[in-house]
Amino acid sequence: MARIPPPVAAVRTAVRRGLSGLPADALVLVACSGGADSLALASAARFTGKRVGLVTVDHGLQEGSDRRARSVAAWARDAGFDPVRIETVSVAGLHGGPEAAARTARYAALSAAADELGAAAVLLGHTRDDQAETVLLALARGAGPRGLSGMPARRGVFRRPLLDIARAETRKACAALGLAPWEDPHNTDPAYARSRVRASALPALVAALGPAVLTNLARTATLIAADTAALDELAVAALAESRSGEGLSVSVLAGLLPAVRGRVLHSWARELGAPGGALAHRHVVSLDALVTAWHGQGTVHLPGGIGVARRSGELVRVVPAHIK
Repeated sequence: MARIPPPVAAVRTAVRRGLSGLPADALVLVACSGGADSLALASAARFTGKRVGLVTVDHGLQEGSDRRARSVAAWARDAGFDPVRIETVSVAGLHGGPEAAARTARYAALSAAADELGAAAVLLGHTRDDQAETVLLALARGAGPRGLSGMPARRGVFRRPLLDIARAETRKACAALGLAPWEDPHNTDPAYARSRVRASALPALVAALGPAVLTNLARTATLIAADTAALDELAVAALAESRSGEGLSVSVLAGLLPAVRGRVLHSWARELGAPGGALAHRHVVSLDALVTAWHGQGTVHLPGGIGVARRSGELVRVVPAHIK
């Protein structure tokens, strides 16, 4: 029997682990752009014994993107994937820059396909390098622990089995299998922050600190994610304990650890209707000041036209004066 090339074996092992806990007859969908990471992922998924389908998303952002999608779909059908879907999406009217809008549209399409087909999981091809880039970008934005947690291995229907696999290994796996990956021009376009990090920032860090920096950044995300999950659980209990009358008890909030109190206030603001995309750190800091730095200040204005004030020892929702 021919020996399986080590990169191919590594990717297959990672995918088997990533699918643990799923029923034997579960349908698994692979999100595949045709790039090296998702091609290696898709090929490995075919060796798990699961029913495996494939979805490729056409964002319509590049000339010939429809041809690329049809080419990926044709390869998938020939390779035995079933079902095979092409999802065409539009980023028009979506919030954020081109990257964020494309991501929003892509995840919505993948979720809809999973729901329609009854898939138990959708596999995404993010690698250890992608995780390192995510952590570095979060650091640059001044993100808190949630941002520094990077991409989770599992969230809802989505699974990322390759987060411990280097991008170079997926390329080697494709070469060993005779697969010809598509090179996304967006990945080298300096207009995108992630492309600049990939082309310049991370190579500079590797040159200065050694190749282990990629692994260490990814490991940092894993460690912070575990701590964040623990704090989130404490915050759920603390929010329930803080409820009083029409709002939250200031005395209970004041007794919480700052990290827990911040999460409680953030969750409560979301409950009041503040949109998550617009709810910023400064809003939570202002709410916290009503608890810890009270000097008679007025209403805190949150996104969505929501006001919060301190009344009789409670934080309560009020109607902001400018919309009365």
